[in-house]
Amino acid sequence: MKRKIAMALMAMLAAAALAGCGGEKEDTKENGSTAQAGDAAGTEEEDAGGQKATSGEITVYTALEDEQVSEYLAKFNETYPDITVNVVRESTGIITAKLIAEKDNPQADVIWGTAASSMMVLDDMDALEPYEPEGCDRILPEFKSDKEIPTWVGIDAWETAFVVNTQELEKLGMEADEIKTYEDLLDPRLQGQIVMSNPNSSGTGFLTVSAILQLKGKDSEAGWDYLDQLHENVAQYVHSGSKPAKMAASGECAVGISFGYAGISQRDKGAPVEVIFPEEGSGWDLEANALLKKDEINPAAYTFLDWAITDEAMDLYRVNYPIVTVENTGSYEGYDSNPLDQLIDNDFSWAAENRESILNQWMENYDSKSEAE
Repeated sequence: MKRKIAMALMAMLAAAALAGCGGEKEDTKENGSTAQAGDAAGTEEEDAGGQKATSGEITVYTALEDEQVSEYLAKFNETYPDITVNVVRESTGIITAKLIAEKDNPQADVIWGTAASSMMVLDDMDALEPYEPEGCDRILPEFKSDKEIPTWVGIDAWETAFVVNTQELEKLGMEADEIKTYEDLLDPRLQGQIVMSNPNSSGTGFLTVSAILQLKGKDSEAGWDYLDQLHENVAQYVHSGSKPAKMAASGECAVGISFGYAGISQRDKGAPVEVIFPEEGSGWDLEANALLKKDEINPAAYTFLDWAITDEAMDLYRVNYPIVTVENTGSYEGYDSNPLDQLIDNDFSWAAENRESILNQWMENYDSKSEAE
């Protein structure tokens, strides 16, 4: 069945043609960019979106991978050398909890590359300031908030994948082609051999749990029954989306439930792993950007959000995540088939509305196997 996202991207590609248009560390970390520090107010220029700055200093919260942040900011500072970007980087769940805790006294100016499902929770709390970045008309409606002036804008998507270590599977008397579906993860031979992300701290963990619950009937007990059985085979729940892939690559487990980019990058480095996308479909989420609601908006925040959806930025995102929100990416390096066809018909509204209850029930049922904070 053709997925909604595939249809949306095809429609966008057709529209573009008619118009003639030419995946982590777990610790909280603050990284200052190499830009020269300017006056906090910066040099401002009038624009339809309000005051913008070409110098200054902003604080950005992100769940992007550390190496991605460094690469992306280097490009940003080529264009805006006088804007200093102070980054607080953490996993999705921790960033989301931090933003919720700071709602009445926000410390960040911008959210960058954090799950759209988290953005919807924050939007419902009235924590986001509406802002339409320059070029936002290029973003498909399905990939940004449905407000007249968007409160968040998506940049790329990532999806559930099983990263399997072929050598470790061989020790268990298994082959990689025996793992094709979620149900195959329940094989008794995999007891204690699976590592998965904790959905309370990892966006990858949450999109995977959400997908399983949706595929099994959303509010039915079938999804939780499956997770009960999967729990028997899980050795540990970790606080990072990419860590299960890394652990599978190093032989610490036979199967890491992670995301596509994380597994493909380990395979490309020579690890004895295969990346398998479940036949039932992969859970997925968007990485998205937003402006925090504050008494005074930092002018440089507008500038950063404008840049963060430029063609230059999208080309950077595309290296790690083939599905970006502005155009058909053409080829999908590392993927055997079109990843758009792999994605489930994700109900973001349901996931956002039920996020808290899902996480609470998951903690009650399975947290005994979570790694220490």
